[in-house]
This record gives sequence, structure tokens and C-alpha cells, in this order.
Amino acid sequence: MAEGKPAIDKSAVRNAATVILWRDGAEGPSVLMGQRGAGAAFMPSKYVFPGGALDAGDAGVPLARPLPAPCLARLDERSAPGLGGALAACAVRELWEETGLVIGAPGAWPGAVPDDWAGFAATGRLPDAAPFSFVFRAITPPGRPRRFDARFFLARADDVAGDPDDFSQASDELSHLHWVPIAEARRLNLPFITEVVLAEVGALLARGGRSQSVPFFDNSGERPMFRRLGLG
Repeated sequence: MAEGKPAIDKSAVRNAATVILWRDGAEGPSVLMGQRGAGAAFMPSKYVFPGGALDAGDAGVPLARPLPAPCLARLDERSAPGLGGALAACAVRELWEETGLVIGAPGAWPGAVPDDWAGFAATGRLPDAAPFSFVFRAITPPGRPRRFDARFFLARADDVAGDPDDFSQASDELSHLHWVPIAEARRLNLPFITEVVLAEVGALLARGGRSQSVPFFDNSGERPMFRRLGLG
């Protein structure tokens, strides 16, 4: 740790964003997943969707288009208001870092580009939040080595700029990146919450992708709660 910097409380709940990319296939809808390393502190060897923790700089990242208004409203429920844009930027950044895939629109960045966005900005695009739909939220239970307040965003492979099978720009954080039918994905080594999200997404896509509310596994208090966002 650098001198003068405070220690990071790894047990604290960190805001995070996850991207569920999907496309139609011969066996029904498929989703993009990858495997975490065996030595990872959080969910080692598990198959997951691309995603990660919110960076402080994500709040200042310019978006080509904002999230849809219903998503922004649901993101504000039981949360610090105004995080929606930062979470959408985080989702785009994590997708880029872990898969090399870009969800963005052509455009020049105004001002300086944050270091962790340099590779994305070099593609000549600004992150685009309009394709995202907020479909799930979960807070990691107490006692885990890492805890996140994760928001899951759904987007189509058609919204990717370029080839959705080209992972040549991906980092090494996820291995075995591939598109897998939802029915087959449930046979992978999955975290419990990912199994739940897959079931919800499968049901959502079966009814045309229209979400009446957003499931929320809330482990912020003494007792775990299952809530629905967007019912009011």
C-alpha cells in the first residue's frame, strides 16, 4: 500500500455493475459468460457475466446517450440518488475491459480521458447507456471476502459496435469467454445469484423483454429481504 493512502475496507459494500449480453440462437437465447480465475478472491473458478466495481471516475464519464428514464427511476429506489449514469458508465467500462466489446456511439471525448478509459476512447466512441435495461439488483451477503451492491444491465449483442465474437482486446480477468444458451449455462459452475439472474432473464426474454419490476436481493440489513423495485 502506498504511504499516506488509507487502507481499503474489503468488507464494505461497493457499488458495482454487471452486463448481461444476449442474442438469439438455434437453441434459444444465449448469454455471454466467462470464468473467473481459480486464485480470485471473489467467486474463484465461477462462470459469471462481465462486471465489476464502480470507479470514482465513472461519475464524470460523458455518455453518448443516457439510460432510459424508467431504468434511472428504478436505480434510484432504495439507493443513493443520481448513481444511474455512473453505474451505466461502469457497465460499459467493465464490458470493454473484460471482453473487449464496445457499447458506444461515435464521438470525441470532451477534455481529458481517465486512464482506465484510454483504451475505450481510442476506439473513437463514447459510452452509450441507451441500449441498457436495468433488470436485477443484488447485495452480497455479510461474511464474504468481497461485498457488492450489483446492478445487472441487459443489452442485445446487436448493440455491440463491431463483431460480438471478437474478444481479442479482452483482459485476462475472465477466461473461456463464450456465448452459451441459457439452458446450458445453468449446468456451468455458477454462483447462486447468477443462477437466479439467469432464471429471471430467461423468463423476461420469454415474455418479450418487458419488465414490470426489478427483483432485488437485499442483504443490507440484519435479515435478507427479497424486494421488487418499480412497483410504486
